[in-house]
Amino acid sequence: MKLQTICALVALTFATVFAEQICAADYPERNVTVVVPFPPGGASDVTARITSSKLSERIGKSVIIENRAGANGGLGAAGVKSVAADGYTLLIGSIGVYAINPVLYKNLKYDPLKDFDLLSLLVRTPNVLVTSPDFPVNTAADLIAHLKKNPNQVTFASSGIGSSDHLTAALFWQKTGTSGVHVPYKGGGPAINDLIGGHANASFQNLGAVAQHIRAGKLKALAVTGDKRAAALPDVPTAAEAGIADLVVYSWQGAAAPKGLPADVRAKLESEIVAAVNSPDVRKQFSDIGFDVVASNGTQFTEFLTGETQRWKKVVEAGNITAD
Repeated sequence: MKLQTICALVALTFATVFAEQICAADYPERNVTVVVPFPPGGASDVTARITSSKLSERIGKSVIIENRAGANGGLGAAGVKSVAADGYTLLIGSIGVYAINPVLYKNLKYDPLKDFDLLSLLVRTPNVLVTSPDFPVNTAADLIAHLKKNPNQVTFASSGIGSSDHLTAALFWQKTGTSGVHVPYKGGGPAINDLIGGHANASFQNLGAVAQHIRAGKLKALAVTGDKRAAALPDVPTAAEAGIADLVVYSWQGAAAPKGLPADVRAKLESEIVAAVNSPDVRKQFSDIGFDVVASNGTQFTEFLTGETQRWKKVVEAGNITAD
């Protein structure tokens, strides 16, 4: 190889490294959009708003929330898949978006493991069995007895077909030998509003999205699906304590970007998002509403998601659950 060619290659290598350093130093040069694939008010929306506020402080640019609801988060997720992989459009979504939709929908227009760069598993929270304030039960045992006397008459609201609240209700019916009427909404916010208004009877909502409503007396909490009592609701029994075995379910929220981020941009996003969620004031905000901070990196999130997808595939198949 000629000396001139070697020099040119060396120069190109140094130029590339220098360009990457410049890119990392300059990112972001404009505002960042975080797509939440559900309406305002649900757990994904709450997680995105708390995280994005701190992320904005850290990166020195506005982080704008954009709610794109539909198809249990599938509509917004598919939209994020299709945009430029430049770090200016992110996705914050739920267990349903990442782990359940792929095993529930036959013609899903995205694959979480192939179409996204997974950045961080942000938080997790158990679901909590709640009823509307005037529904005539006060304990999980009361509800089970009521369901057995009134099969297929009690409505269970969820944030959508295939959401963790939907599948938790299905598991609850299987474990207790009861049945109910599943009423899917286009997100947790509308479902919660109808529960508060008495237009739906019961639900397994993400604790982080309803803790404030429970404390305010707008919803009644009967049990949490964690393996221990939730610090945010210490007086509410676990499902096991309430007599329901093998009903441990955690919902979670994760951040991702379109596949193919420049390596330096991806590294910066991962570190800044993790630092934002781990900030003491943010951890307290999440703790106060019942979320446990996880703040994993992208590699850990990918490994976790692979296992979660297999777990929920078994649940969907055992329950013969379909997205009609």
